[in-house]
Amino acid sequence: MTPLAGKHALVTGAARGIGAAIAERLIADGATVTLLGRTQASLSALAQRLGAGVVGTVVCDITSSEQVAQAIGQIPPVQLLINNAGQAESAPVARTTDEQWARMLAVNLTGTFYCSRAVLPSMLSAGWGRIVSVASTASLRGYPYVAAYAAAKHGVLGLTRSLALEVAGKGITVNAVCPGFTDTDMLRDSVANIVARTGRSEAEARASLSAFNPQGRFVSPADVAAAVSWLCAPDAAAMTGLAVPISGGEVM
Repeated sequence: MTPLAGKHALVTGAARGIGAAIAERLIADGATVTLLGRTQASLSALAQRLGAGVVGTVVCDITSSEQVAQAIGQIPPVQLLINNAGQAESAPVARTTDEQWARMLAVNLTGTFYCSRAVLPSMLSAGWGRIVSVASTASLRGYPYVAAYAAAKHGVLGLTRSLALEVAGKGITVNAVCPGFTDTDMLRDSVANIVARTGRSEAEARASLSAFNPQGRFVSPADVAAAVSWLCAPDAAAMTGLAVPISGGEVM
């Protein structure tokens, strides 16, 4: 079955991890995909692996409204926007710098706003669209040492709910998926940080994070991609304003 046949998706932060898995799943479900990221080499490598379903790659810094507008202007109209680009940094609140705070908001929240705003005119004109933002369980609860990241992800959820209400009668749905600790490069960076800060072994650090998931495992990028594809499908037309936890029961 190809429920997304004829739909064009833009996936931000597409080069690796969750973004790459989402792009692959959307193509498998019939969509064509434009890959957006910060490094052409990694985008090109993924495009080569995914094949004909990729219609283009775009290098863009989503924290720049000008770059986002330019990127959207050079690709086909977007029916499916996947706001996946993000970044996590950790520090106690007392040692979080102004630059760290601004960076977490810019990458995780402001970039999501810029991309969503940029695709809205074509979706409104067509009377159909799907916007799915990859938030985090950190949009639903607090975690120590990542206050800036959690604040930004809470903002993504507020943006999602407000925009969903604005366009609810216009054929457009707006949702967020909220993964728990997911087996990606970002997780590996977090493990390395724990090892460096605490002296624990890598295995102990990984176990401390997987313990948040009642299933006792890390979420896979494919788990997240499956939920995103479902929210994009025509049959999910009644699903809007949702924050869907993908966390093995960590958040209920």
